[in-house]
Amino acid sequence: MEELFTDILIIGSGVAGSYAAMHAASLGAEVSLVTKTKLLSGATRWAQGGIAFPSDPNDIPSHLMDTVKAGRGLVDERVSAAILTDALTQWKHLVELGINFDALPALEGGHSKPRVLHIHGDESGLHLLTFLHSQLPPGVSTFENHFAAELCSVDGQVHGAILWKNGDPDKPVAVHAGATIIATGGIGQIYSLTTNPEESTGDGIALAYRTRAKIRDVELVQFHPTVLSNGGLISEACRGEGAILLNGIGERFMPRYDQAAELAPRDIVSSSIHSEIIATGKVFLDLRPVEDLKHKFPTVYNSILDLGFDPLKEPIPIQPAAHFLMGGVSTDEHGATSVANLFAAGEVASTGFHGANRLASNSLLEGLVMGSRTAGKAVASEPAAKRRIESSGVPGCAAGHQRAIRHIMANSASVVREEKSLTEGYNEMLGIEVSQAQSLTEAETANMRLLALMVLKGALERRESRGSHLRSDFPHTSPDAKHIEQQAGNPGAIRG
Repeated sequence: MEELFTDILIIGSGVAGSYAAMHAASLGAEVSLVTKTKLLSGATRWAQGGIAFPSDPNDIPSHLMDTVKAGRGLVDERVSAAILTDALTQWKHLVELGINFDALPALEGGHSKPRVLHIHGDESGLHLLTFLHSQLPPGVSTFENHFAAELCSVDGQVHGAILWKNGDPDKPVAVHAGATIIATGGIGQIYSLTTNPEESTGDGIALAYRTRAKIRDVELVQFHPTVLSNGGLISEACRGEGAILLNGIGERFMPRYDQAAELAPRDIVSSSIHSEIIATGKVFLDLRPVEDLKHKFPTVYNSILDLGFDPLKEPIPIQPAAHFLMGGVSTDEHGATSVANLFAAGEVASTGFHGANRLASNSLLEGLVMGSRTAGKAVASEPAAKRRIESSGVPGCAAGHQRAIRHIMANSASVVREEKSLTEGYNEMLGIEVSQAQSLTEAETANMRLLALMVLKGALERRESRGSHLRSDFPHTSPDAKHIEQQAGNPGAIRG
């Protein structure tokens, strides 16, 4: 088996992973940045929303209040205040490096004032990630098309990973690392309709779970309210610029559900759309009130044209779709997990910043801040040492099961949930056979199955409605906010 040594191994090349690589290298660490496809891939590059930087130090309390309100009782206010305070430092750093933000901050749902900074309109994620990659210093070695198949641990400490070069299990690469940072993004591919790219199969959470890291609140999946039939997202900023929602009989309905109307937090907008689809058959987004749509939102405009609609002339059919995971690998405010030398940053992690419902454009913000904070902590880890690395076997499922997984999740754990369908879905998912992976796709499918089971299990245990988690059989929010934790090896824990 080929062997490599590095100070910091970072799995995932989105905003959190790339910024962590920049910061760790600036502190003198040797960094290996690994991605299972291309460097410019993953969810970050598709992000249309901007970065919700506090406009100045005086805005931090207001931004924190908006974040806490959206998070429905599960936001860790201490951690969130630290992230928002650090955000100003990272904004200044990016400006000093030469990034050009658009002139005026935008207003998005759940925010009490305009504070969202965009880069080239609705292509913020693509331009941010391209810029970060251009800034990677010589101390960062990049490995494209390398799949992190398993983490290697001894005595409860992670000391690297086994990668599959070109996704081939017959081409393993053992990476010895002083610290390992997981930054692999979310789990959207377990759903049939998602805004997430094909890479989002829950790999990082599955890796962490199998090393017995604590996983928290994975049932808290955010459904973006305004998604096209092909999974294309219509940015929240469009509603900030005046777009309105209409039901199947052409009636504007959001003012009936919330005084903020179309600018209510995402959980409210998505559940309202779900109700109106049931009542009237369809829901549309009317973009005609948005001035200069073609130039302000070129990605949105062109993606709608590609589907055969003209947003300047007619309302566009939309529906909620799986978008973001608030839960994930449980970490502290520096990205440290419950397993020594293992860190997590970005969407894969659960820091307590998003609570039960993420505030619009807080994701890229968290990726930048936690990428930096996690790198700083990871650099302090012990240097990589040569240890015996052997594969313990990578779980796999036949690739054909991906369609079944998505079908089960769409029927059992979508916008609105209840015990009967959750239980049926859980039992169906258990019936999907697991063996040893013979390919990248089989390994991804096993990861999808594991994450789907964890979502279903958490959703059954959370017997309330809170934020993005809506139970029709438990419509009220419990007065005692609690986290749902899952850990391999515990009684009743999922195997896989």
